[in-house]
Amino acid sequence: MNLSILIPLLNEEESLKELYSWIIKVMQENRYSYEIIFLDDGSTDDSWSIIQGFAAENAHVKGIRFMKNFGKSQALHAGFAKAQGDVIITMDADLQDSPDEIPGLYEMITKEKFDLVSGWKKKRYDSVVAKNLPSKLFNWAARKTSGVELNDFNCGLKAYRNVVVKNIEVSGEMHRYIPVLAKNAGFGKIGEKVVQHQARKYGETKFGMERFINGFLDLITIWFLSRFGKRPMHLFGAIGSLMFIIGFLLAGYIGFSKLYHMYNNMRYSLVTNNPWFYIALTTMILGTQLFLAGFLGEIILRTKNNEERYKISNEINFL
Repeated sequence: MNLSILIPLLNEEESLKELYSWIIKVMQENRYSYEIIFLDDGSTDDSWSIIQGFAAENAHVKGIRFMKNFGKSQALHAGFAKAQGDVIITMDADLQDSPDEIPGLYEMITKEKFDLVSGWKKKRYDSVVAKNLPSKLFNWAARKTSGVELNDFNCGLKAYRNVVVKNIEVSGEMHRYIPVLAKNAGFGKIGEKVVQHQARKYGETKFGMERFINGFLDLITIWFLSRFGKRPMHLFGAIGSLMFIIGFLLAGYIGFSKLYHMYNNMRYSLVTNNPWFYIALTTMILGTQLFLAGFLGEIILRTKNNEERYKISNEINFL
């Protein structure tokens, strides 16, 4: 199978029919073998009924419906697990991603041998203040922190080799950082393609300004996990040990200094009257706690169970 097209959605009943017809047109023109997987993330409108109609008339259309809204990352995780195509395309359901871009993305994966190609909506039709400027700042920070040179991490239109999506773990709100996850998993050939941005035709965006705040927090998380996620003791244990040694040496110096003054009949004060004693004590306590945090982190990593992060209520056309 050439293509798996994954479409996460939430209350997009107005745009689904137009999007579906557009995708089918592109598939037929290019004679692709394909599957379209709609990922209904807890819609409360008629989106699922529309998807059922598509699936009834076209066996290539498949659907996954979640019991409630679990988030885009969870939807993509479920879709990646089911996808069978040689190339996986992800796109949003709001018609802001153009299906006409699919052949170009497919060619970059199959002929130019990219592991992952991310869309870049260079010319946007969003609000400059509310979306464009925060997005530019967010993407700049993501590039500097992750080392992945992409101009548009937030673009939902991306293409992947099948092996890539089968070897990354998308959780929380990490869908923005799938290229970073892919790089950390060892897939180094990551490209970018300028794609057309469509002005939103129906409804309202499901994402507000909070997505940029959450995005920066997720960026810190993914930076930490990429470096110390499998070995927390290397960070917490090292810092904790260093702090404990510094505190211990400082306390030792204070104690030795008092004994020296006593032995030479010199004037001295109580150790508890020395503020450095409390600094040393606090440093040793914090160092011990950090060391224990790293130790407990190692134990949790080795004993954790991978719990299901979402609940699926319906599936259509999956064998």
